[in-house]
Amino acid sequence: SALDLTRASAEAAPIMQDLDTSESLSVGLSNRIAFRLYQCSNLLNKTGTRALDRHQVTTQQWAILGALVRERWANGIAVGDLAALLMVSRQNLTGVLSRMEARGLIERTVAPDDNRSRLIRLTAEGRQRWTEMQDEIDAFDAEAFSGMSSSDKIHALQYLSLLRDNF
Repeated sequence: SALDLTRASAEAAPIMQDLDTSESLSVGLSNRIAFRLYQCSNLLNKTGTRALDRHQVTTQQWAILGALVRERWANGIAVGDLAALLMVSRQNLTGVLSRMEARGLIERTVAPDDNRSRLIRLTAEGRQRWTEMQDEIDAFDAEAFSGMSSSDKIHALQYLSLLRDNF
């Protein structure tokens, strides 16, 4: 009957309001997290570059050196694969790589299995620069992650990985 529908609607209203509030809260939190990530990204760029100023290395170059220093890429990595690893466009990466090559930090080599393909790898100078940067990187990390336990860092890494995968 109409009276039963009115009662059911009246009883459901607080539940629906709670759902609306919960959904609204979730959207608001998501927006705040996204904005906080944006802020952190900008600050990482600014403060990371400043921390490595003595080495004349930007945060982009820091990330490239950090990727290339891995044993896995000792013989080089294709530009497309490096772009995918760093999650940047090839176009953005090309200019940075050219500047790093001009400074002697990286070199382009011919891929052993395909003479048409070029690989990017660290030079001896690039490895030396990476080694020299470690004190500043350690100090930067200590300050950036102060107040976070190992467990906090593990959780942060898990959440950031999930966000990256969702993006």
